[in-house]
Order: sequence, then structure tokens, then C-alpha cells
Amino acid sequence: MLTADEILRLVNDHLAARPYNRQPATLDEPIQYVLSMGGKRIRPTLMMLAYNIFKEQPADLLGPARALETYHNYTLLHDDLMDHAPMRRGHQTVHERWNENTAVLSGDTMLVLAYQRMASCRQDKLKEVLDLFTETALEIGEGQQYDMEFEKRMDVSEDEYIEMIRLKTSVLLACALKMGALLADASAEDAENLYKFGEQIGLAFQLQDDFLDVYGDTKVFGKAIGGDIVSNKKTYMLINAFNLATDEQREELTKWTTAKEFDAKEKIAAVTALYNKIGIDKLAQKKIEYYFEQSRKYLDAVNAPAERKAELFAYADKIMHRVK
Repeated sequence: MLTADEILRLVNDHLAARPYNRQPATLDEPIQYVLSMGGKRIRPTLMMLAYNIFKEQPADLLGPARALETYHNYTLLHDDLMDHAPMRRGHQTVHERWNENTAVLSGDTMLVLAYQRMASCRQDKLKEVLDLFTETALEIGEGQQYDMEFEKRMDVSEDEYIEMIRLKTSVLLACALKMGALLADASAEDAENLYKFGEQIGLAFQLQDDFLDVYGDTKVFGKAIGGDIVSNKKTYMLINAFNLATDEQREELTKWTTAKEFDAKEKIAAVTALYNKIGIDKLAQKKIEYYFEQSRKYLDAVNAPAERKAELFAYADKIMHRVK
């Protein structure tokens, strides 16, 4: 069996050694730029770790793994464009370095290239793999739409938010794991349990992201702290703060979330202080731990020796327990 670190090296080497090399260069360069900016490569790593539970030689999946990473980065490229984000992973975003039209076209091309690479999988599994990939892509689009609509609403419930992040974040992790299982000839039950494992990990991961945006260390987290507070982003933290606040606390939260002009540092400090008083930090940590524990139940149910599943669980534990 390969370790997650060994798989990550395989994925990075594959991405670096096999550029897409399409013309015109002005369309291809942004694609190479996005894929070369780094990232954790979580989705291809999960796919290959799932495969490795049942079979050796996970390197056989590098084509489909590349497809997932290309697709994931396509979603980030378009997310950045919609959010008018200037930076991604410490680099200028594509629409900033080139322009918005190039970002749209390069993103669209990445989506097509992802399908092209996915079609390189075992032909006897092609329909099953493409059906899963297509349904996942549709769900991610639905999640993105919900996320945008939530920005205009003040009555988003916790259940609605959890479903939105399941669609926007969790299903691609779940897809990666199930796809790895399918290509390793795992049973339908084992493939589904790995899918559910990925869903739960994805929910925990996104809630952790919400938490770290408030309480994380910029150097470790990789982006500025407090961005969600400044932009009034509907997160698990903000939704539950409004739900659990006293009248006085809710009035102060409303003041900050409706203010048109404010000092960003002052707003972050004030809202964080309210979160602390309301107990949102502890509530979020309990929810994160709940989904992480739920994920373990699904992995335990996979019909394989514990030692074959150990590397996957260790990797999930590693990505979940990022240092604050």
C-alpha cells in the first residue's frame, strides 16, 4: 500500500509532467497557472486511497485523479470570478492576471478537459463513473446557487446551510472516494459507505473552515482571518449566533451586519466577541466533532481489514485537525 504522502507526490508529478498543451497559449496558460499554484490535492488523494483499500497500484488512477483535480480547480476559478477575489493561494486570480473573459473561457475549457480525462478510466466502468461525476457536478452547481441566494437572505436555517455545504463541498469528496472504490471493483455497499464517509468528512471540513476563518492562525490557515465576518457571509457561526443571541446581542449583530461603513478590524473583533459570549465557538467544535465521528462509522462498515483502511482514516484525521 502507498501512503497519502506517496500518493500526493504521484499526483503532483503527474500534473507537472503532463500539461494539457492546447492552443491558443492565451487560453492554455491560465489552466497551467491554476494547476501549478499548489493546493492539497485532497480529492485525487482520497480517490487513490479508496482504491488502495481494495487493490494495489493506485497509480493506475492518475488519469481520473487528474480529472477530479482539474474539475475542482475549474470550480475555484469560477468562484474567484464570481466573488471578485484578487488572490488564491497567495497568487493573483486568473481574472486579475488576465481578464474576466479569459477566466470564463479557461474555466469552461477545464471542465471539458476534466471530462476528457475522466473518460480515460476503465471502459467497463465508464458509464458508472461518468454518471457519478455528472450528478456530482450538477449538485455542486446547485450548492453554489444556494450559497449565492443565501447572501441575500437573513432567515437561512442551520439545516439549509448544512444542505448547501453538502452540495457545494461534501459531494466532490464523496464522489472521489466512491469512484476509487468503483474502479477497484468494490461492492456497491462498500462504495456507498465510502461515499457516506466522504459526505460526513466534507461537512466537518467545511464547518472547520468556517471556524478557522474566525479563530485560525493566518500563517497556518493560508488566508486572512475574519473575511467571512467582514463580508457577512452566511456561515454556521453567523446563523447560530442570530438563532441563540439575546435581544441585546442580536441588536448588536444586526448593527454590524447591516453597517455600510466600518473598520474591518473593529467589526471582526466585535463579532468575534459576540460569538464567544454566545458560545458559538464551542457549538461549532461540537458539530465538527459530530460529523467526524459519524464519518468513522461509515469507514468502519467498509468490508476490508482495518489495516487496509488505516491510511485513509489517518489522512482524514490529518486534514481535519489542522493547527489553529
